[in-house]
Amino acid sequence: MDTATPPGSARLTFRDATDADAPALVALIESAYRGDSSRTGWTTEADLLEGQRTDEEGVRAVINAPAGRLLAVERDGGLIACCQLEHRGDAAYFGMFAVRPDSQGGGLGKVIIAEAERTARESWGVAEMHMTVISAREDLIAWYERRGYRRTGQFTPFPYGDERFGIPQRDDLAFELLVKNIEAR
Repeated sequence: MDTATPPGSARLTFRDATDADAPALVALIESAYRGDSSRTGWTTEADLLEGQRTDEEGVRAVINAPAGRLLAVERDGGLIACCQLEHRGDAAYFGMFAVRPDSQGGGLGKVIIAEAERTARESWGVAEMHMTVISAREDLIAWYERRGYRRTGQFTPFPYGDERFGIPQRDDLAFELLVKNIEAR
């Protein structure tokens, strides 16, 4: 499906990712969050976590989840972003959101999250979108708050000791649940 993009941008194409996309999706996600390449954008977690953020097995699990989908976002045929949507009862979960670092800061994220909300609402009839964000990421939480998400004060511990999620550089990491009402108005 196509949708409009910020002024001056080429059209975006949103499609369900396939298993064949997994290597490119892992590279995209890693570039947006880990290592020196992530420092080009503003979503980096490089000061909080080292190591991997995901792997092909994890990405394929999201792609093939019966109650979910992984949206691949392309511009001019090239992968520039992705996000996970998972149906969870009356809500949808939004995760694995990544935008190529050199494409961040120009309004692309706003377009993608709006499309994800529309897709979840129309596909599953859900009233809310849920996500979890590392609570130390105040800048990122503030960005989501400007998009209508609210902090709940509900926290989940970071999975310390499970290097599939990275190697923590701090001992105070936790995930906070953010929620937004996405009912049609």
